[in-house]
Amino acid sequence: MTEQGDGGEKQRPRVRMPAAQRREQLITIGRQLFAERGYDATSVEEVAARAKVSKPVVYEHFGGKEGLYAVVVDREVRALLDRIAAALTAGHPRELLEQAALALLDYIDEEPHGFQVLVRNSPLLSASGSFSSVMNDVAHQVEHILGAEFKSRGLDPRFAELYSQALVGMVALVGQWWREARKPKKEMVAAHLVNLAWNGLSHLEAKPGLTTRRVR
Repeated sequence: MTEQGDGGEKQRPRVRMPAAQRREQLITIGRQLFAERGYDATSVEEVAARAKVSKPVVYEHFGGKEGLYAVVVDREVRALLDRIAAALTAGHPRELLEQAALALLDYIDEEPHGFQVLVRNSPLLSASGSFSSVMNDVAHQVEHILGAEFKSRGLDPRFAELYSQALVGMVALVGQWWREARKPKKEMVAAHLVNLAWNGLSHLEAKPGLTTRRVR
């Protein structure tokens, strides 16, 4: 049955969604709002208004803004780590470095809302929910790769952790800068990152390229 508005105009009846579908809708809306406004400036009222539901519906699914935020962050953390893990398919360490750098830049390029959620500061970010913790997880994966490479070259593998943190931190900070600058193109950014990481300042290539993707 339809309802009449103040001006006699007919209004559509509210469409009821299955619980799982409503939950996904609220997560999508929350992700966008947290990215646009940050945690503090986002309210349950606004989430509910965009979803065209009442506030109790949001509380029913997540217990409040904190619960919704935790779900959004957890999904982004897993999505980024899965993306990087899936990208690491090469056998040569330099190619693995390229793939890791490109995976992060691809994520920044293709999931701007998700990346914005991760890099925004929030008083509710736990040790497992901050961007630095995500990069720390990535660094642990890189550490295993570097450890094997160090051993094969007669270097002390105990320093693999230090170098992995340095490499991943460099890529992460450049990625945040590139999110705003948007130039040069991401393949060129990745090529220069790998150039510095692989060759060092004393052996930089004048025109670095990638072996795993064409620099456009």
